[in-house]
Amino acid sequence: MARILKIDPDTSLKDHTKHICNILDDGGVIAFPTDTYYGLGVNPFNTKGIHRIFEIKSRKANKPLLVLVASEAQVDQLAKNRSQEANGLIKEFWPAPLTLIFNAVPELPDILTASTGKVGIRLPGNKWTCRLIEALGCPLTATSANRSNETNLRTAEEVEQVFGGEIDLIIDPGPAPGGKVSTLLDTTVSPPVIMRHGAVTRQEIESSTKMECTLIS
Repeated sequence: MARILKIDPDTSLKDHTKHICNILDDGGVIAFPTDTYYGLGVNPFNTKGIHRIFEIKSRKANKPLLVLVASEAQVDQLAKNRSQEANGLIKEFWPAPLTLIFNAVPELPDILTASTGKVGIRLPGNKWTCRLIEALGCPLTATSANRSNETNLRTAEEVEQVFGGEIDLIIDPGPAPGGKVSTLLDTTVSPPVIMRHGAVTRQEIESSTKMECTLIS
């Protein structure tokens, strides 16, 4: 079974950072709570780790992985040519369960983006998740910690029951909050297109930003 690393959410992560970074550098997979459910994390530039996530989840190759960041500055490591609409959405909503799709930098592996040239990024509303990403010094993928098309998971124990020894480490500062999944909004087109309905509604986006959104057909 995968090791569960229990962490007090109010204490520093510095005693665990080196160990977690070593796992990620080696292409390992960790599970951790996000602002919605538990996610599977790898360094988004590590092709070995990304391949392992697709194998573990039985995920189709045409489905890209989203990435979490701890700050707006980290977005520039992953995305290029941000639109003014995207910048407005970042300013108005982040941190929040709103995943924005940007044009990807060419250094990101094609398997992460499903060869779309685009990458979905979110600054999570969960402060502990941001602390984790900041302590590790790199963004993390955060595809849901479940088998494809199965139930989202909220606790470390549920993740352990599903994946056993297939992942390298489960970080447990407590359960993920659950609720609705993040809204997915493509900002590479104008007006932005809602690719998936979630916690942030179309009405909230349009009323806060004074921009219209379209829905995927």
